[in-house]
Amino acid sequence: MTDLLTPVLSANWADDRPWRINNYERRGGYDALRKALDMQPDDVIALVKDANLRGRGGAGFPTGMKWSFVPKDNPNPKYLVVNADESEPGTCKDIPLMMASPHTLVEGIIIASHAIGVSHAFIYVRGEVLHVARRLQQAVREAYSAGYLGRNILGKGLDLELTVHSGAGAYICGEETALLDSLEGRRGQPRLRPPFPAVAGLYASPTVVNNVESIASVPSIVANGKEWFQSMGTEKSKGFTLYSLSGHVKKPGQFEAPMGITLRELIDLGGGMRDGHKLKFWTPGGSSTPLLTAEHMDMPLDYEATAAAGSMLGTKALQCFDETTSVVRSTLRFVEFYKHESCGKCTPCREGTWWLVQILMRIERGEGVEGDIEKLLDLSENIGGRSFCALADGAVATVTSAIKHFRSEFEAGYTTPAWELFPYEKSALFEAKPLAAASEHAGAQQKVGTH
Repeated sequence: MTDLLTPVLSANWADDRPWRINNYERRGGYDALRKALDMQPDDVIALVKDANLRGRGGAGFPTGMKWSFVPKDNPNPKYLVVNADESEPGTCKDIPLMMASPHTLVEGIIIASHAIGVSHAFIYVRGEVLHVARRLQQAVREAYSAGYLGRNILGKGLDLELTVHSGAGAYICGEETALLDSLEGRRGQPRLRPPFPAVAGLYASPTVVNNVESIASVPSIVANGKEWFQSMGTEKSKGFTLYSLSGHVKKPGQFEAPMGITLRELIDLGGGMRDGHKLKFWTPGGSSTPLLTAEHMDMPLDYEATAAAGSMLGTKALQCFDETTSVVRSTLRFVEFYKHESCGKCTPCREGTWWLVQILMRIERGEGVEGDIEKLLDLSENIGGRSFCALADGAVATVTSAIKHFRSEFEAGYTTPAWELFPYEKSALFEAKPLAAASEHAGAQQKVGTH
């Protein structure tokens, strides 16, 4: 099965200190930048557009097309902002990429800045991951010292400043306009659109906001050509991508594979489901995407097939849950997250997610009343599509899809607590130690420490 993998972004992750610039250059790092700087900016945009690189942050919008939306006649400076605020539950692809090979991202930023006409770029990184911010700052310093950043880069006339900015830990700042407000020093809340960031983004100037993986994929396209990139993937979803496999699988982790690989193939690569258990449901792109069931295991994991199945590929965070898991409990935990992370700007999201939690808690306790399922669906209909951003849509997606596929479990919540139907300790990933054994272990450790 290993021939299904296509290590490009992850090719150097196992190297000795791959984050250092000399080790990155030893593998051909920054050669794509030299090639790109000999090309006209419009030719770089056309190359990325023709390769059909689609945004790897969620919606799958064509990256080259987004670059081409930036107006050339706007007198204001142009900005590139990399969205590294990876906060979606289950998503863990950008952080390991930035930790292992930050120069892949830095090189992509410089190439993209040349294409768009940017002289100041930003990396907005999640506030809690201090170690990642430090790794990025180190890489940026190395790039300045090597002449890849600053004035007259490689003697080609490109001037570029790159700033690493840490957020304050708000999930809402993963939404591009809330991210821009936060970057400007204001409270992170989504903006009303239009105008879109390409016209009036950061500091009311033309701005491109791209995901980490989208930008990091650019150097390989420049180096190897559009035909190479198009040789991987499906008809409309080209190239390679990072899939994050987690949950009740034997070997969770990152798997870089062509677009269109199936969940069954990825689970096989991950050693299969844990012994004695089988897949019950899964999320194709993190908790904000409608969940799917075992009958979708052979569906190609690309944008078109996932949409046809009634979900979204999103960030390709494949959370797998086996038959020991309560769908009611999982749905409640997901919605509790969105209630907590709602910025409060929109009434449907602020109030609606609170009510969803109250009803789901009631059903989980086995105290649901007739009509609660219909009330959940009615609330979801009045929340989704009625807010400034997609946080509310993500909150209701898990509710409506869970009811669609597992309605009987919610109906059981009218009489029986979820923990009786599905004892939570059975679905735990790690076995809890008995209290006596834990105390014994702690005592032994204490004795070791005193001698």
